[in-house]
Amino acid sequence: MSKVFKTFFTIFKILSIVTGVLFIIYFWNLDQKLMAWAYVQVNKIFDRKKADIKF
Repeated sequence: MSKVFKTFFTIFKILSIVTGVLFIIYFWNLDQKLMAWAYVQVNKIFDRKKADIKF
């Protein structure tokens, strides 16, 4: 019984940590801030390229 309880407690602890991290990401809107930073970096890279538009 002790091994079953220890396994259950470990699984519960892992799920609690994952839920806490996801709540923090959602609460502080970190996913949107990360994507905004990524868009800026991508735009910096592609804005340096010369446009190859031919008319």
